[in-house]
Amino acid sequence: MRKKILIVIADYYKEISLGLLNSAKKNLPRSFKIKIIKVPGVFEIPVTISKYLKKFDGFIALGCVIKGKTPHFDFISQSSTNAIMNLAINSKKPIGNGILTCLNLNQAKIRKKKGAEAAKAIISVLSQK
Repeated sequence: MRKKILIVIADYYKEISLGLLNSAKKNLPRSFKIKIIKVPGVFEIPVTISKYLKKFDGFIALGCVIKGKTPHFDFISQSSTNAIMNLAINSKKPIGNGILTCLNLNQAKIRKKKGAEAAKAIISVLSQK
């Protein structure tokens, strides 16, 4: 049976998001059926995944949060990571976390391969017996 994968991508930082998406797609088998949903920011990723839990075998969360001068970065980074982990554990379905949490834009630009790492992670979990 063909595995169905949902990629939810926050495209607030469009250049970074595109790099993450391209690196993830290059590492997914062609036999996988892939759907991509764009959301405005990282905070919207977990709720979007939760809406589709029964329709897909695995998920990839992609996006970027860059630290500013307020604690907003800490709240968004922690809450989205916790929500993704809770969804994965409760649904027993893999969610590759390809959300970058960086101190500046330069750090984000050099970490676009994180999408590939998230894709490889879900492939690994899906292939467990």
